[in-house]
Amino acid sequence: MTGRLIYIMGPSGSGKDAVLLGLHALLGKDGYVAPRLVTRPAVCPERWSVPVSPAEFTRLEGGGGLAMAWRANGLAYGVRCDIDDRLAQGCDVLVNGSREYLHQARRRYPDLVPVLLSVDSALLRQRLTDRGRENSAQIGERLARNARFASLSCPADAMPVFVVDNSGAIDDAIRTLHVYLMRTRTRMAQSCG
Repeated sequence: MTGRLIYIMGPSGSGKDAVLLGLHALLGKDGYVAPRLVTRPAVCPERWSVPVSPAEFTRLEGGGGLAMAWRANGLAYGVRCDIDDRLAQGCDVLVNGSREYLHQARRRYPDLVPVLLSVDSALLRQRLTDRGRENSAQIGERLARNARFASLSCPADAMPVFVVDNSGAIDDAIRTLHVYLMRTRTRMAQSCG
């Protein structure tokens, strides 16, 4: 059985990196967190983000080195093509994805498992303010973008978006998502058998 592309989305500040870390620990060797290339300077490191220059990003994208590539919040983001090898080996690949790019990601990976992290808007504002990476205008833009993507539609023949509320304890969100992923893996294995 091939692996699953687990496409985790949510607003900046929703806890995607913490959820990726927790899931990675629970999945062990059966899970791989795909590094995400981003054209943000290295002064704001995130565990699975690799800073690249805009020129390097354009070179990789134009040369077919990226499985997925999108733009958001004035930055370019991408995931290298090596995830296809991991999927073929049966490994579940965890991706920190974009809500806006979901439809394009589904075209390339029709069986992807879409997960949306949601957070109470007041808490999200506080998290963004506390991390100090954006000014108040940028935080306002991120909150407005979050409101536009509060719900995501999906084609009738696609796996529905699984929404996880991450307004509480991070361990609760990780556990909820892990249980869901184990259930969907079992269902997929039964339908293939």
